[in-house]
Amino acid sequence: MDGIRRRNIIRRLYDWVLSWANSKYSIAALFALAFTESSCFPVPPDVLLIALCVSKPARALLYSLITTLGSVAGGVCGYFIGMKIWEYTSNFFFTYVPGFTSEGFNHVKDLYGDNAFWAVFISGFTPIPYKVFTIAAGVCKIGFIVFIVASVLGRGSRFFLVGGLIKIFGEPVKKFINKYFNLLTILFAVLLVAGFLILKLAVKK
Repeated sequence: MDGIRRRNIIRRLYDWVLSWANSKYSIAALFALAFTESSCFPVPPDVLLIALCVSKPARALLYSLITTLGSVAGGVCGYFIGMKIWEYTSNFFFTYVPGFTSEGFNHVKDLYGDNAFWAVFISGFTPIPYKVFTIAAGVCKIGFIVFIVASVLGRGSRFFLVGGLIKIFGEPVKKFINKYFNLLTILFAVLLVAGFLILKLAVKK
């Protein structure tokens, strides 16, 4: 029952995010969504990015750039949350922000001890919660330049891939997501587990 309720909440958030695609503030909303998702918001910016790219395919790469900039800027915010105020905010994140658990957070800190660059890059590219890694990066005080470079490459690769695919395939992608949303949430969970396995193997090299 909790799983069904959680999916319903995510679905409502998904629809709300999608509604911004028809707003005159859509670009600002895209940047804001990418920014907040990097530290606390549960719906990935890909949702709005896809809708905007479908509506104006010629601007797909511009939308991808805006999403990347917003996400990396939000990542920097998460980094400084971890570095400066984590001891005062950790209870909030563990209690209210999806993706945050003490076990998972400690695991991420261990990954940073192995290979910080690959940990950030893979979390930025895959469905792994990037926000956990941004804040943990600040807590662990990994190199800021390493964090920025890995974030730009990871997030940029992901969002420009989305924008490029939409530029090529267009409307059918949006229809497919709406039709198979529940199935895709299950697939997302599978990819999440796979992402962690890839990350674990990569940082051990």
